[in-house]
Amino acid sequence: MLKNIDADGPAQEALTKAAAMTAEVRRALDGLDDESPVGEVAQRLGGKVSPAVLAMAKALVVQAGGLGAVTKTVEGFGGFVQQYEQIEKVSAHHGNFWEVLLYGQIGRDRAVMFDLAEKLEFTETSEDRRVLDALAHAQRHQSARGEYITAFDEEGKEVDISFATQNWRKAVVDKTRTGQFVRKHFEAMVFTALAEELRTGDVAVVGSEEYADWSRQLLDWEVVKEKLGTYLVEVGLCEEGETAAFDAVPFRRQLEDKLTAAAAAADAGYPDNEGLVIDPETGIPSLKPHRSEGQRPSARRLEQEIKARMPERSLMGIVARTAYWVDWWQRFGPVSGNEPKLGDPFGRYVITTFVKGTNMGPYEAARHIPGVSGHELAYTANRHFSIVLLNEAIADLVNAHARLDISQAWGDGTTVAADGTHMDTYLDNLLAETSVRYGKPGGIAYHHISDTYVALFTHFIPCGVWEAVYIIEGLLKNSSEVQPTTVHADTQGQSQPVFALAHLLGFDLMPRIRNWKGLTFYRPSKTTEYVHIGTLFGEVGKNVIDWDLIESQFRHLMKVAVSVREGVISSSTLLKRLRSGSKKNATYASFREVGRVIRTVQLLRYLSNPALRRRVTAATNRTEAFNGFSQWIGFGNRGVIADNDPVEQEKAMKFNALLTNAVIFHNALDIAEIVRQLLEEGWKIEPGPDRRSSPPSRLTRPRAGRHHEAMDEAPELPRTRQVGGVVVV
Repeated sequence: MLKNIDADGPAQEALTKAAAMTAEVRRALDGLDDESPVGEVAQRLGGKVSPAVLAMAKALVVQAGGLGAVTKTVEGFGGFVQQYEQIEKVSAHHGNFWEVLLYGQIGRDRAVMFDLAEKLEFTETSEDRRVLDALAHAQRHQSARGEYITAFDEEGKEVDISFATQNWRKAVVDKTRTGQFVRKHFEAMVFTALAEELRTGDVAVVGSEEYADWSRQLLDWEVVKEKLGTYLVEVGLCEEGETAAFDAVPFRRQLEDKLTAAAAAADAGYPDNEGLVIDPETGIPSLKPHRSEGQRPSARRLEQEIKARMPERSLMGIVARTAYWVDWWQRFGPVSGNEPKLGDPFGRYVITTFVKGTNMGPYEAARHIPGVSGHELAYTANRHFSIVLLNEAIADLVNAHARLDISQAWGDGTTVAADGTHMDTYLDNLLAETSVRYGKPGGIAYHHISDTYVALFTHFIPCGVWEAVYIIEGLLKNSSEVQPTTVHADTQGQSQPVFALAHLLGFDLMPRIRNWKGLTFYRPSKTTEYVHIGTLFGEVGKNVIDWDLIESQFRHLMKVAVSVREGVISSSTLLKRLRSGSKKNATYASFREVGRVIRTVQLLRYLSNPALRRRVTAATNRTEAFNGFSQWIGFGNRGVIADNDPVEQEKAMKFNALLTNAVIFHNALDIAEIVRQLLEEGWKIEPGPDRRSSPPSRLTRPRAGRHHEAMDEAPELPRTRQVGGVVVV
């Protein structure tokens, strides 16, 4: 209806024509009325007429007025343009056509985006320049204000928009205007595609660090070839003496054998697997909940006795004693030898670690700690502590803890769990974002927690970052003697590229598995069939691994893995690009295929092994317990990180991890001493069937109501209270 009565519509054309006719008739009949003699009328019109002429003229006037009233009504509702926009929104909503709505969201930033695109130098990382050519076309018509722009470039060739989705092409191309683009939708499409290409790494920014062409950072094949033999042995891909013959074919065969064996074992063991049920029609697996057998009475008595004998310790005393015993304080010092030395470095470093680890401000702490000033504490934290030195001090405590006999009751250090927890910050800084999950501003403290309950490494990352990209990074940056080979993570660790990179670097990634309906199992070949678990893989002949692709990309896979291991490219930077799903990037495709193999193997293991599922749950519970404990220790400023500098925020997390590890180390010593006393008194202490749940390991406990399945597999926190402003453990 709107199009029919709009300015260029047929109703408006009729209105114009009717108005002209009416004007002609009225000019001819001007001055006449019902009493005018017929002769005068005939003389005026030059022929026979009737009084009906006057009625016709009046009808035309009424018609014109009626059409005008309709137009005024539309104008009263905001005009034709606004009505079209509303109709477009309704149509987009019902047709899942969100593309036409995007310009309304980014239109206010149009000038900023064009300005940024002009200042940055973009380059393609493949031979595909379609997005950059479209960007150049949009820039040439930046000053245009009309609804349409030409679809042809300066050479008269039509701009190629085949990179866009069908919906985008539908929004950009108006069938009634051949050779033209809808300007606003074209610009929205170009900037959306550019952002996606930057995210996937298909477009790079010259001179950038975060958005550089990462493929150019990789080591040359000749360099990789020299290091490959040693690397393959270190990560466990082949044995010593087999490296010379290990190339694309053995690598492919190794993966094929791994997948074939895992699937055959799962199929053979399904009849005896009481915890797994596979729907025969949909192929969706489900796991029956595991009921804990409960704590043994002897273990419960031992735990109660240990808790009753645990001595009260001040948190400051714990920091001082562990610093004296382990000498981790020796790691710190001024950046330059020309800076003034501290009169009592041990005391200042201990107090600074306590203050920063508990998240107290230096001036607030100085009000309660005699003999120090806020300026001294702030200066010491800024000039004598760095992220590198804090990592070294954390590693010292991890090493000392690993050398304790009692730590072996909890684990051997070969397993680590990675997970993040939200930390409150002020919003006005470069790192903070509003978390969708928590609904408040802040960042994520991402910890790698050993099976011995200490933190091996800690990151501080934005809320919007995909946490899984830091799973590998923390393992590579861990400089302690505890070097785990098995990694547990939350559900974000299910990504195929993460599985692939973990395998290539020699890590066994086993995340907690959820959302079975969205997972795909891949067959070794099109003809492979199974007796019991066939429905997991879908229709026969589909969901098959592309072994030829893996074999053809062997060299590039090794280049990437060795480059990451050598530190020439960050694993987090790599995974941010490889998780993208780029269709242009052969590296992504090969990582995707390797990841499909490893993830399918791990899924089959997870389904087939109840003990493995319990270990995964226990490991993730361990990180939850550590997160809760570390946040409790960081009680200052109500847990809000006050620094707005990303470097200082990272240091705050390191201080907190250092302090938390110190408490865990000291508690382990206290428990060991109590166990020694009990043995001297005649107590008989035997390890349980799983050493990870043995009585001496009760150092931390998950919060009540969470992860009931493994409550007895995580230790309990010592009782804590606050006396005179000093935390007592």
